Amino acid sequence: MNVRPPLPMHRLVSPQLLRLLMQRTGTGAQLSIRELAAAIGIPHTTIGNLLAGDQESVAGETAYAIAAAIGVDVLVLWIPVERAAAVQLVPSGEEADAA
Repeated sequence: MNVRPPLPMHRLVSPQLLRLLMQRTGTGAQLSIRELAAAIGIPHTTIGNLLAGDQESVAGETAYAIAAAIGVDVLVLWIPVERAAAVQLVPSGEEADAA
């Protein structure tokens, strides 16, 4: 059984850096707020709030998706701000016998 714990919340390093990287992504293309939001399946207001400084953090999955869409490593834009929740796995009878 392979279950990943949820990623920790991530805080944006800088709204200005996000805006700059949106102007020239890893492919050289420019992404608008709406294009970036649509590419990763989140409300465009989330991106707008990040750029305006009204929102500082997002779920880890969202941080990774934004970084991937822009074409940079996640730690270029984001700082993990809390520990991921620990998940304890209890193997089933078959898996316990194999271990």
